[in-house]
Amino acid sequence: MLLLFLAFVGSLALLLTAARLFTGAAERIGLALGMSTFMVGVVIVGVGTSLPELVSGLISVSQGVSEIMSGNVLGANVSNLLLILGVSTVFSVLRPVYVGENYIAIDLHFLVGSSFVLGVVMFDGVVGRVEGLCLLAVYGVYVVYLLREGSSGQNGETKSPIAMRDLLIVVLSAVGIYFGADWTVSSLQGLATSLGVPTAIVAVTILALGTTLPELVVSITAARQGKTSLAVGNILGSCVFNALVVVGAGAVYGTVKVPPELTGFALPFMVGSSFLFYLLVQDRRISNWEGMLFLVMYVLFILEVSGLA
Repeated sequence: MLLLFLAFVGSLALLLTAARLFTGAAERIGLALGMSTFMVGVVIVGVGTSLPELVSGLISVSQGVSEIMSGNVLGANVSNLLLILGVSTVFSVLRPVYVGENYIAIDLHFLVGSSFVLGVVMFDGVVGRVEGLCLLAVYGVYVVYLLREGSSGQNGETKSPIAMRDLLIVVLSAVGIYFGADWTVSSLQGLATSLGVPTAIVAVTILALGTTLPELVVSITAARQGKTSLAVGNILGSCVFNALVVVGAGAVYGTVKVPPELTGFALPFMVGSSFLFYLLVQDRRISNWEGMLFLVMYVLFILEVSGLA
């Protein structure tokens, strides 16, 4: 048991570290190619922050344990909305977190929409290829809208030579992402077997929390510096990417299964959390009390989904 847990922690650490290095190098390459900072943020950083969920999900589908993908996506989105935003709000120097107009107009609405669409396609316990293509099409609309709204009046930056060091980092980190994801999925299966619980439950709790830990650390740091609102957009964008691209790509690659232990509680809880978040931020701020509510809800989610409540 201890060796399996250590293997899981080690492989997850490799996956997260490689993804962070890949994102940083890809961001510098994008800027060197003359991409605008907004496009780099939407296309490269937005994708890079969800690489662990995407790659580990695709590998789980190829190995016939696609419930790891569905569990990880549901758990990661609940963790993003309730745990990370809750902690960020509570740590924001006892001040409300103000949500900018652009988040209300774009990310917030797409968050609710993507959660609703994901709930529809997962409701019957299977996400097929056609449903996966529909999810990817919705994300395409989201990206095009972001680029049209955010790139108006922005020109590409001046091109500069691409550093060979960045190219080397991209290649090596991509290899690290693949093996880290492969080992994470394998160790997670072994851990679930030794614990005697469904793999989906381990994915929706332990794996989902592990893949969102970097965002949690970054959000706490931003909260202490009074910059929490900057992290809100990234968190919402990550939720949209998880719901539409991670599940969509997995369904196109192979059928994604959503077992009853997820459709019975985790799925409706994730959709409900998205709608609750949407309602609470209509005043364009998240108070400390609302942040505490998010944390209590996350604890309730973990207790219920793991069968401890």
